[in-house]
Amino acid sequence: MPQTTTTVTSCVKPVEELRSVEISFEDHEFYAGQKLVASITHDDDLTQPWIVMVNGEEIHRANTFKRCHSYITWHYQRGTLPIQEEETPVATTGNEIMVQIADECEKYGFEILNDGIYDHEQKLGEVGCTNSRWWVIRTTSVHQQKVPCDSALEALWVLSMVELTQPSREELLNKPFDELTPQEWERLREYQPVVERELVAA
Repeated sequence: MPQTTTTVTSCVKPVEELRSVEISFEDHEFYAGQKLVASITHDDDLTQPWIVMVNGEEIHRANTFKRCHSYITWHYQRGTLPIQEEETPVATTGNEIMVQIADECEKYGFEILNDGIYDHEQKLGEVGCTNSRWWVIRTTSVHQQKVPCDSALEALWVLSMVELTQPSREELLNKPFDELTPQEWERLREYQPVVERELVAA
């Protein structure tokens, strides 16, 4: 009987390997390249606390993280995992950002001017939002770096923690006159030159 050679081909097409990114102990995201495929999160369910999420909806639940991981891998390789839709970023206009900052400033009694946020004519710093990411720069920061924040609320809270220290006489004298506040001018007027004080004492 003649022998024949048969070539067996896999019915499962090769797919890109999944990469897991740990966001926190309870939250993990799974990517194929740069595309989000699914995520695993955790809740307070006593028997099946681990949840597979796609498009913000629960599609599977298990008692261990590993079982959720296996579920995602198995269904992804077979093409039966629901397709994760790309999130469309919420467009935020400059006016909406300013409204949020103004609302938070009002809560603290702060004033918004062109160059930053003030409390009783003393500059606390600046708050802004770039590419949907909030940031704050404190006036007291040495390098004037943008510190990331989650919201306008948090940014203003950070500014409210700025210590309002009174500048020394030397600092006031070295400051450009057009940058002095009315309160600082008043403080400068109260100072007497050392020579005058010595003559008065004599």
